Amino acid sequence: MRSQDLARGIADLVGTTAKVRDAVESVVAGRAGLADVTVAVLLAEGHLLIEDVPGVGKTTLAKALARSIDCRVGRIQFTPDLLPSDLTGVNIFRSATHDFEFRPGPVFNNVVIGDEINRASPKTQSALLECMEEGQTTVDGTTYSLPRPFLVVATQNPVEMEGTYPLPEAQRDRFTARLTVGYPDPDAEMTMLDRQESADPLAHLAPVTTGADMARFATLVRSVHAAPAVKQYVLDLVGATRSHAGLRLGASPRASLQLLRVAKALAAMSGREHVLPDDVQGLAVPVLAHRLILSTESRLAGTTAEDVVTEIVQRTGVPGARTGMPVRPFGR
Repeated sequence: MRSQDLARGIADLVGTTAKVRDAVESVVAGRAGLADVTVAVLLAEGHLLIEDVPGVGKTTLAKALARSIDCRVGRIQFTPDLLPSDLTGVNIFRSATHDFEFRPGPVFNNVVIGDEINRASPKTQSALLECMEEGQTTVDGTTYSLPRPFLVVATQNPVEMEGTYPLPEAQRDRFTARLTVGYPDPDAEMTMLDRQESADPLAHLAPVTTGADMARFATLVRSVHAAPAVKQYVLDLVGATRSHAGLRLGASPRASLQLLRVAKALAAMSGREHVLPDDVQGLAVPVLAHRLILSTESRLAGTTAEDVVTEIVQRTGVPGARTGMPVRPFGR
């Protein structure tokens, strides 16, 4: 892509994604950086895992994103009796035509919300794998393409784990990032009470762009430049997880690729045609932590995967120190 075309495209992207973030934050307020990472994952053509206690706005976040980009949204409440066909769709025999008719499932939407994904059986959970990785699904031997943009936003509740099926490593690795919404601060919670006292804020949320524009921006993001030093920085961070004494399993090569893609998206959202090390630093925890398996000693010591990634970021050399690249804290 020519430099002038890329510059014009990024200028358009910056204005549009700022409106999307504002729309999301008007519904889910008081969570710094949450909307930024959510939109960056969408532009990176990834998928999002949101893990938090009930009632903090996990599903509302996904609905607000879908409504702000005027996309079709499908919601799946995962339960132990849910079948794979309940996600992907089913062929129905029509006696009038003596033929089968395919009835698409919820995955044939732009934004798919999977509530409490860990409450479904592994067989049903795995039905999402092909959809998330390939952008397609196969039903009775026939392959169907899924729409673009396509984003799976899965939620899971970290408490009341009885009767649940924890996501296997292979499926967690398909999620580009994991976020925790967290409790809002008192001021933000008061704002929420004022806004939702008499009306649902989602009902008044108007689209600020289209899904077609977001798909176009996702293609544009791939053209954002990442210097060899920045790519090496990504590999250094991911490689450090594979040799860390506190981990039993480090991050996969897919993690390297997805970390770079989301960093490109974040750079474009900041109006830049190139990735900086701080783009990578700010995304290291949400992109890497959920892929790691702690050693027994780390778990007994109360260490979390987030703690390990933070430590790795702090002790890994930053390219800016060697190449003159500027480094600034994420979100500033």
